[in-house]
Amino acid sequence: MIAETGLAALWLAAALAALQLAMAALGLTRGQPALVAAVRPIAIVQGGLAAIAMAALIALFLGSDMSVKLVVENSHSAKPWLYKFAGAWGNHEGSMLLWVTILGLAGGAVAILERRLPERTLIATLAAQAGIALGFYAFLLFASNPFARISPAARDGLGLNPLLQDPGLAFHPPTLYIGYVGISVAFSFAVGALVTRDVGPVFAKAMRPWVLGAWIFLTLGITAGSYWAYYELGWGGWWFWDPVENASLMPWLAATALLHSVTVLATRDGLRAWTVMLAVVAFSMSMIGTFLVRSGILTSVHAFAVDPERGAFILVLLALYIGGALALFAARIGTVRAGTTFEFVSREGGLVINNLLLSVILGVVLIGTLYPLVAASFGVQLSVGPPFFNAAAGPIALALVVAMAVGPLLRWRRDDAAALLDRLIWPIAAAGFTGAGLVALAPPGVMPLLGLSLAAGLAVASVLPLIGRNPWRTPLFTWGMVVAHLGIAVSLAGMACDSAYTAETLIAARVGQPVRVGPYVVRLDGIKPVVGENWSALEARLSATRDGERILLRPQSRFFSDPVTITSESAIATEWDGQLYTVLGQPDGQGRWQLRLWWKPFVTLIWFGGALIALGGALSLVGRWRRERRAAAREAYA
Repeated sequence: MIAETGLAALWLAAALAALQLAMAALGLTRGQPALVAAVRPIAIVQGGLAAIAMAALIALFLGSDMSVKLVVENSHSAKPWLYKFAGAWGNHEGSMLLWVTILGLAGGAVAILERRLPERTLIATLAAQAGIALGFYAFLLFASNPFARISPAARDGLGLNPLLQDPGLAFHPPTLYIGYVGISVAFSFAVGALVTRDVGPVFAKAMRPWVLGAWIFLTLGITAGSYWAYYELGWGGWWFWDPVENASLMPWLAATALLHSVTVLATRDGLRAWTVMLAVVAFSMSMIGTFLVRSGILTSVHAFAVDPERGAFILVLLALYIGGALALFAARIGTVRAGTTFEFVSREGGLVINNLLLSVILGVVLIGTLYPLVAASFGVQLSVGPPFFNAAAGPIALALVVAMAVGPLLRWRRDDAAALLDRLIWPIAAAGFTGAGLVALAPPGVMPLLGLSLAAGLAVASVLPLIGRNPWRTPLFTWGMVVAHLGIAVSLAGMACDSAYTAETLIAARVGQPVRVGPYVVRLDGIKPVVGENWSALEARLSATRDGERILLRPQSRFFSDPVTITSESAIATEWDGQLYTVLGQPDGQGRWQLRLWWKPFVTLIWFGGALIALGGALSLVGRWRRERRAAAREAYA
């Protein structure tokens, strides 16, 4: 009965989404308070029902119910419990149910927590959220039922893709989906404000926590996904500009621009129309990402192989949501006042430049991702890979780093260019000294040199807003800005070091043969068979020596029987100044084994920086929340 309970909860949630949309529309157009008052509780119950459906699916996977088609196709009774649990969303139908569950819970959270918006705008926002949910409920129920039964029940399942059998599956998709859903909530806020002609600072302050929360989770998801692919796929890279990687990067770029824009609107009542447009663009990017991953038009380790009919369903939803939002924007933009003005040399001006550069990078990534698909529809096969993206987006990204260094040092409304230049002396000096030192000691390529130099300048510029201030009295959201920008500098330094100084060795080695890679001498001590819970493997015994210190590494070539797959499990030694990355290949028939060895200096700064960026966002979120609580307490006391 678990599957039937989950399906019934899904149907009821869909019915409530339709009821929520209808009652909100009737209540707003006819001015009926009773209908308006019912919208909040309906949204809360709808979220609870979606959670029940997701819990039912997880229970089916944990119990290995082989009468459910989805469990048969994506699990196996011999799988460890963690991969049964996370395997519930390691497939198309389950991941869509997780997406809709988070969407429903977010709508319920808005209904419970939001008290800043005028009632009409809030109800219009919940109506927009219900409209989004209704489309995806329909997609699940009519095109991707996760609770479909098979008869007779299978003896056992086909197993989960071995590349997904990693703890990263329990963390990476949920964080990304929370980010996507946060963007959808921001989109609903924008639609609600347009419907009620209420675009202003109050709307922006209500929307900002959702944008910030989405941005934090997208940052965590992308960072975790990068490291997961780095150690799991065995090719030693942390980003390949895969179309599905881009599908998560594009919403992050749009959300980053939206986050800065909504801050200007919330604090300075500027960029009203631009903020609403960015909310639409950000949600559009998340919808495009959903379409790319689930349409079946991409071949990627990250993509769900789904039939094109389902992709057409998502494409219709994309056209309805985005087309409708753009039509509403066009119809109502004339009613949106311009807001306050500001000088070009000002913090608002710096944020506008930041937004423009982010938008250009987003456009480059979008074109590079979609162009091969469009060309393929005309019978032309081509590939757009890292060389294009690095050459096209790299210089713009470095210009964005300069804007990030300058922006926080600008004053609101207007500033003096000469005074700004005085504040930039230390960042410019840091960048210059770093560049000169690198050229003299260990000259990298041009782009890594610029990257490392600008990273040094940005790091110094990031902490300047703290100079001369009492750290205990500095607002927490100011600390958040500092930490997030410092995280960008740290990540950029890691990327540049990895690009410039990585050493790679590919060799067919005999047992006992030493191999040098970077500062290490690596020796193959032997090959040993090992057995895991649901796999067997050949494991290399490697000893790596550096400055008299010896470490042991155990890369594996694993064999999975359900489904039949061979994977390479890397072994990585992490030191303060980088990572030694080792992969075992195949024997060559002459007593030798293929080994791929990398020394990657300071590569861990990439993910440490990503964690700092997310931490900065979290500090800002908590800081804003604390300030609003204090303001509300003062008003109540007065």
